[in-house]
Amino acid sequence: MLQVLKAGCERDGRLLFEDLSFTLAPGELLQVVGGNGSGKSTLLRVLLGLYTDCHGDIEWAVDKAPLYLGHRLGIKQSLTVIENLRWFGVLREEPVKEFRIDEAVYKLGLAGFEDTLCAYLSEGQRKRVALGQFLIMDNPCWVMDEPFSAIDADGLSFLMAMLQEHLDTNGGIIISTHQSITIDRPINTLALQ
Repeated sequence: MLQVLKAGCERDGRLLFEDLSFTLAPGELLQVVGGNGSGKSTLLRVLLGLYTDCHGDIEWAVDKAPLYLGHRLGIKQSLTVIENLRWFGVLREEPVKEFRIDEAVYKLGLAGFEDTLCAYLSEGQRKRVALGQFLIMDNPCWVMDEPFSAIDADGLSFLMAMLQEHLDTNGGIIISTHQSITIDRPINTLALQ
């Protein structure tokens, strides 16, 4: 899915990381760890091509760009839960079937909030809306930056099950988190200083 050779990045005159080499194969999870400011979010953005002022070879072997969840959730506050889920499909130019949206709303624990503007949801509920893209899109690779923040215990269990299911279907996941990940699969760890 992904091969990275000798990746490095400097931002604002500070070296964040250098000579990083790693791979991600189908069915694997790579957990990126490190202290605040160590470059975890920057690395994920570099992998996705969102930052281009870095060096090294990054080669994706996937048909579609990976799905991405960053610190900014990418949802519109002025749209409802359902409208935001539909919007994910529009942005990716992939029409989403209504039954998948209905299933996602139920799985996300947002039943009863379908027509609620996201501006009126809690931060945890908005995070769940953003996670909905991973349920409604068929994409082999997920990139997630701190997906567990603002998630309650039920949401945490749900998200762990979501990760497990994606890996079990040969999906690949790159995730930055300080949270312990409890899945039935080996976890590769990349530690940034």
